[in-house]
Amino acid sequence: MAVVRFVLMTVAWLCALMAGLGTPAAAQGLPGGDGPHVATALVPESLTPAAGQRTTLALSMAPQPGWHGYWQTPGDSGFPLRATWTLPKGAKAGDPAYPVPGTLVIAGLMNHVYEKPYALLVPFDVPAGLAKGTLLPVSAKLDYLVCNPSICVPESATVSATLTVGDGAADPSAAARFAEWRKALPRPLGSPVAFEAKGGKFRLAVPLPAAVALHDPHLFAATDGAVDYAAPQSFSRDGDTLVIETKAGPSAPKSFDGVLALGDGSGLSFTAAPGVVPAAGAPLGSEAPATGGRGTLGLALIALGGAILGGLILNVMPCVFPILSLKALSLARAGGDEREVRREALAYTAGIILVCVALGGLILALRAAGTQVGWAFQLQDPRVILVLILLTSAIGFNLAGLFELGAVTAGSGLAGKGGVSGAFWTGALAAFVATPCTGPFMAAALGVALVLPVAAALLVFAGLGLGLALPFLLLGFVPALRKRLPKPGGWMETFRRILAVPMFLTALGLCWVLGNQTAANGVVLALGAAMLLTLGLWITGLRQRRFKAAAWAPAAVALLVALGSIALLPKGGAKAEAQATATLQPFDEAKLTALRAEGKPVFLYFTADWCLSCKVNEKTAIERAETQDAFRAAGVTTMVGDWTDGDAKIGKFLEAHHRSGVPLYLWYAPGKSEPEELPQILTPGLLAGLARR
Repeated sequence: MAVVRFVLMTVAWLCALMAGLGTPAAAQGLPGGDGPHVATALVPESLTPAAGQRTTLALSMAPQPGWHGYWQTPGDSGFPLRATWTLPKGAKAGDPAYPVPGTLVIAGLMNHVYEKPYALLVPFDVPAGLAKGTLLPVSAKLDYLVCNPSICVPESATVSATLTVGDGAADPSAAARFAEWRKALPRPLGSPVAFEAKGGKFRLAVPLPAAVALHDPHLFAATDGAVDYAAPQSFSRDGDTLVIETKAGPSAPKSFDGVLALGDGSGLSFTAAPGVVPAAGAPLGSEAPATGGRGTLGLALIALGGAILGGLILNVMPCVFPILSLKALSLARAGGDEREVRREALAYTAGIILVCVALGGLILALRAAGTQVGWAFQLQDPRVILVLILLTSAIGFNLAGLFELGAVTAGSGLAGKGGVSGAFWTGALAAFVATPCTGPFMAAALGVALVLPVAAALLVFAGLGLGLALPFLLLGFVPALRKRLPKPGGWMETFRRILAVPMFLTALGLCWVLGNQTAANGVVLALGAAMLLTLGLWITGLRQRRFKAAAWAPAAVALLVALGSIALLPKGGAKAEAQATATLQPFDEAKLTALRAEGKPVFLYFTADWCLSCKVNEKTAIERAETQDAFRAAGVTTMVGDWTDGDAKIGKFLEAHHRSGVPLYLWYAPGKSEPEELPQILTPGLLAGLARR
C-alpha cells in the first residue's frame, strides 16, 4: 500500500514538473485543469491572541464539486497536506487536527477523503513577553493533492493572516465556523482500547455502550500499514464492547492510532495497545436488527438517570451546604393543609427545574457559538459573584432578623399567603447558587448531555433539577415523611438565627473568590456595596416594625446603587499562575504529553475557587502529608488546572473527557495509554495507594 502510494505520487509530481507546474495557477495546464481546485484560507480563532497563550488557526479547504482532498493517512493512494510555516520568532504551530474523513473506493483502492469543505485546526503558541499591539504575521505554504475520479493534481497555495497581540478574545465573526469545525473533529475515547494482530487478521476491542447507535461505521487507521485499507471490516457487539475485525497490513505496530467513524459524521479517536480482544459477538449491519434512533434515545435515558441521581446526591455535597439552611427552615415549617403542602413542593421543584433548564439552554447556545463553557460557567464572571455576595448577605441578614422577606427565605407558612411564591424562588435560588460543582453520576450525565441533540440535552438538565428537588418533593407528597420532622415551635426563631451563619460564611467565601478574580479592589467594592445594601435593609426593617407605607423604598434604592457598583469592577483578573516546581505544575497539555512520554506518573486535577467540593478535596486529601509523602517517594508530578476564570484551554480539555464542569481528577500511570478517572470524593488513602502501585 505504501509502495503503491509512493509510486502514484512520484508519477503525479513528475507529471507536474514536466508540465512546468509549480504554482496553483500553473496547475491549470493539467488535463481537467481550471485550477486551483481547492479554495484555501487561513482563519484565526482570535485576531488578538494573548502573549504566552495558545490560540487556534484553521486551514480552511473547500474542494470544487467532484474533487476531493485527503486525510492524514490517505489510504491506498493519495497524499496528505503538507504545511510549511513562516512564523514570528518564538511562535510555534503544532500538528493539525483532522476532521472525520469519508471513504472513496476507486479501482479497488480505498481512499480516505474529504469531498466537502473542511478545515484542519492547528494549535498556535504565541511567544511570551510581547507587548500588546505587536503584529504577528503568519503564513503557510500548503502542498496538497486534489483528485477527481479520473485525475489527480498536485497543487500549492500560500495562506496568510496578520494577528495583533491583545487580550486573547475570540473573533465573533469566526465563532460559528470554529464551532462547526470542532464539531467535525473526532472526540477522544476516554477508555482503553486493545488490539491484536495475528493469523493475518487485525482485531480491535473498543469500549462503546450498546446504546450508541452505529449506522454505517468505519475504522480509519492513522497508523500506516497496520491494516489493509480496502479489506472488508466486520463489526460485532460483545455487551458494551465493539469488536472490529479486518485484514492485517504488512507492518506489526506496537501501538495503533485510529478513528472510529460512527456513521453520522461523528467519530471517536483512540490509541490502542496490544491486549486481549474477545471473540466476535452479535454482528452489526444486515445481520443485526437495526437500532434506528433508539441509540440516541437509550443514551439520553441513561444520561437522564445519571442526572437525576447526581442531582439527588448533590443535596449532600459540600458545595450545596449553604443553601440547605433555606431548605431546612422551610421543611421545619411544613404542616397545614395537604393541598397547600403539595403546591409548595411543586412550586419549589418548578423553580429548580426552570433554572437548571435555563442554564443548560444558555450553555448549549454559547457552545454552539464557539464559546468553551461548562456547568457553573456563571461563577467565572466577577459580576455574577458580586450579585451573589449581595444576595447571600441579604438572606443572611433576613435570617438574622434585620428585616422580613418571606419570599426569599421560604419562611412563610405553607398555609399562608405567598407560600407558593416563596417556595418557587427558594428553588430557583437553590439551583443557581448550589450547583457550582459536579458530583458523582452528574458529571458523566452532563458531559453526555453536551453531545446529545438539544431536546434530549435539555431533558437531562431538567433531570438534574428534578434530582436536586426530589427530597422536598417527596416530603410534600408523602405525609409519613413529614411526620418525622420536628414540630413547629419557638425553637424555630433561634434555629433561624443560627442558619444565618452559613449564609454569611458563603458571602465571605464568595468575597475570596472575587479577590482571586479581581484583586483587592474588587473585594473592597463588593464589601462597600454589601454594607450599603445592609443599611437600606436595616432602614426597611425599622419601617416594617412601625408598619409604615412603602417600607421597601430604602432597600430598593440601596439595591439599585449597590448593583450599579458592577460597572466599577476591575476588568483585569488578578489570579497568579501557580509557581511551577519539580512536583507541582500548572496545567499545560504539551508538558503533560512530555511527562507521559518520559514515563513519569502524573496526577492531574481541575479545580476552581468557587467549587466547594474541589476545595474540600484539596484540604482533606490532596494536600495531606500522607498523600504528598507518597507522591514524592514515587516521583509523581501533580498538575493543576484552575478553571476559576473559565480558561478556554481547560474547557476544551474537559469537553474532550466528556465533562462540563469541575472537579475532574485523572491519574496517568506509567506505560498506560489512557488515564484513570478518579472518584469525585477523594481520600488520602486512595491517592497514596495509587502512588505505591
